[in-house]
Amino acid sequence: MATKNKKVSKTDELEGDALTQVEETELEVEARLKKETPMGKLFAEIQNPPSVGDVIEGTVIGLDKASVFVDLPPFGTGIIYGREYINARDIIKKVNPGDAIAGKVVSLDNKNGYIEISLKEARQAIIWSEAEEAIKNKNVFELPVQDANKGGLIMSWQGIVGFLPASQLNTSHYPRVADGDKDRILEELKKLIGEKITVSIIGAIPKDGKLIFSEKNPELKNKEKIIDKYEVGDETEGEITGIVDFGLFIKLEEGLEGLVHISEVDWGLVENIKTMFKVGDKVRAKVIEIKEGKISLSIKALRPNPWVEAEKKFKKDETVQAVIIKFNKHGALASIEEGVSGLVHISEFGNEAKMREKLSLGKSYSFKITLFEPKDQRMTLSFIETN
Repeated sequence: MATKNKKVSKTDELEGDALTQVEETELEVEARLKKETPMGKLFAEIQNPPSVGDVIEGTVIGLDKASVFVDLPPFGTGIIYGREYINARDIIKKVNPGDAIAGKVVSLDNKNGYIEISLKEARQAIIWSEAEEAIKNKNVFELPVQDANKGGLIMSWQGIVGFLPASQLNTSHYPRVADGDKDRILEELKKLIGEKITVSIIGAIPKDGKLIFSEKNPELKNKEKIIDKYEVGDETEGEITGIVDFGLFIKLEEGLEGLVHISEVDWGLVENIKTMFKVGDKVRAKVIEIKEGKISLSIKALRPNPWVEAEKKFKKDETVQAVIIKFNKHGALASIEEGVSGLVHISEFGNEAKMREKLSLGKSYSFKITLFEPKDQRMTLSFIETN
């Protein structure tokens, strides 16, 4: 009897499972049929409702004196009015019914049931998105310089003001100022106002409304890899790209310049470097230092060092004839032979006026060598007055 009951129970259980399967199949069919009806299709297509801050697209369906109505299916109708209408007046002037526009949701709680949207904020959101794409794709733009400060240049892209730091300028535009004098740097940067510069966007900070530009070729940002090809002692050739009071800028290859300081131009005194070279000249130079991403060069290092021969010919306490070649605040510079000169200190005369009474540029006088260190190219002289 127990066995018969168990069999009946098993049969009932199997039949129940089959019925459940049939019922589930019928529910699925019913759901599918519902989806195929117009209303079912509509519900199937409904996306998640927008949130404040989302950018959504719609079609203009109406305009009046202070409002624009936008169809935003399947969410309802959007409205641009009040402050958002005023902020977007320039855009709205060009809008007509039927136009597709994008707006940024600013409120979902309009008292009339509309979704309040902002054209201007949507445009800003789109621009920031485009800026991110420009960074990713390394796009370049030609933009005019609007202003300058001591740190760099001011320019704008699609209405957003951005900053081009001086450190991101190409060598042709970089302010070549000795000792980093900020006032002189600003003077040089101001010369670029109104000029168009080809730049890329390297930073976008929407919350601060900031763009950061660079004039440097994105492909050449990793300057260290270029510099790694050079070593101290290398001899190289380049083209002079800039001449300033304190030296020469020489382009070694694309994206890399080296500086020849005026003290490394010649063994002799260089009074006016601009009379010796011109932009575009090809020169050979020797790499004498590589430090902090900068290369220092020397032209005179490729020529015989006159101090080597002078060491063989002159000694401390010796009396020599020397020609006055320059006056400075410390005294007079006198040359005992080409490229070898020493300082006659002003203290020997009391003041500059008395020194100039005793010494004249271009004239030769007798001096005693009081310090002679040819390896460091240092020498001091003491004037020997003769009647």
